[in-house]
Amino acid sequence: MRKDITVAAQPRDSRGKNEAHRTRSRGLIPAVVYGAFKDPVPIAVSPREIMQIIHSSSGYNTIFNLDIQDRENTPVMLVDQQYDPVKGTLLHADLKRIDLSKRIRVSIPIATHGEPRGVKTQGGLLEIVTRGAEIECLPDEIPEHFVIDVTELMIGQSRRFSDLPMSGSMKLMSSPDTVVAHVVALRAEAAPAAEAAPAAAEAAPDAAEPEVIKKGKKEEEAEEAKPKKK
Repeated sequence: MRKDITVAAQPRDSRGKNEAHRTRSRGLIPAVVYGAFKDPVPIAVSPREIMQIIHSSSGYNTIFNLDIQDRENTPVMLVDQQYDPVKGTLLHADLKRIDLSKRIRVSIPIATHGEPRGVKTQGGLLEIVTRGAEIECLPDEIPEHFVIDVTELMIGQSRRFSDLPMSGSMKLMSSPDTVVAHVVALRAEAAPAAEAAPAAAEAAPDAAEPEVIKKGKKEEEAEEAKPKKK
């Protein structure tokens, strides 16, 4: 989604660890902008402004303006970033120029709305299977998210990508049969069956015992029937 946000950037004349260290000491982070059949440009930007965009409602799908001092002002998207593994602070960012007249491919988060009837009346459980869908559309028509209604779902029913509300230039790139959410039954019957198995195992030795006794009695009677030696 395109937003009226402009991030100021300063061009960097050199690269390397020393240059990156000097950039961070000024409260900025090294970054690079590329794409749109133009040469990559190393720049320095404010990590605070980039983090605000990442944590906004449109997140990584935000298209904003990058104003590179004395060079260019162009719409861009954040495509990659690096964090400090210990402190968690932003260390580097990759930005891509966006041609507003061409379709781009993005991943859109999916939210559900409502409480399924199968949960309220049948005691089922709503299970979220997929939380995002790949679409292709014009940059100005990227939605922040999709909302799918699950109110009428009963046990065994589902909502799929084919139920997502596509509009304008949007085109679904993922399989339409992919399940977003479904209502499943709780398996409460499994516990009694598991408890019955040990009871049956305990009863088995008692059932076999009369056969042993009976067999021993026959052998004893046969021994008494034999003629005794004088």
